[in-house]
Amino acid sequence: MFNLQGQRSMSNTSTPPAIAHHFVVQPDAITVVGIELRTSNLEAMQTIPPHWQRFGQEGVLDRISGRVDRDVLAVYTHFAHAGRDNTGLYSLVIGAQVAPDAPVPAGMVRVVVPASRRAVFPVLPAHLDRVGPVWGAVWAQTTLPKTFVAEYERYGAQGDISISIGLAH
Repeated sequence: MFNLQGQRSMSNTSTPPAIAHHFVVQPDAITVVGIELRTSNLEAMQTIPPHWQRFGQEGVLDRISGRVDRDVLAVYTHFAHAGRDNTGLYSLVIGAQVAPDAPVPAGMVRVVVPASRRAVFPVLPAHLDRVGPVWGAVWAQTTLPKTFVAEYERYGAQGDISISIGLAH
């Protein structure tokens, strides 16, 4: 929903774009270490941009040891109404995937994205200003059995961007 500089990246169109997605089974849990923000959709416009700015200014990615790759993950989790919807408070953890036993640096947290069936929405073209419109299209997908447990944006080291949504079995 926000770019790496902490700027909101929603388009001004009222109709969500048609969006391609595919389904995958994530057979193993993904462990992510990063910095946490507790926020809500009502506060997101004011709280998430500074959180992304903090991520960049503090060199968070370079402080995480045991990374499995150079990708950045932004995990939305710990929903107040997990399993039902994304209203209320939730946590946004921006960081990197690590081995399950990787150390957690001071000021950071560890979260786990459970093994699950997922819908993956590539952000095409892979521009940061397209992330917001893709999120809009994701939430417009009313037929997907979303779990509201752990969703994430993956900013690939090679420039690719995708949004991964947990699905009920």
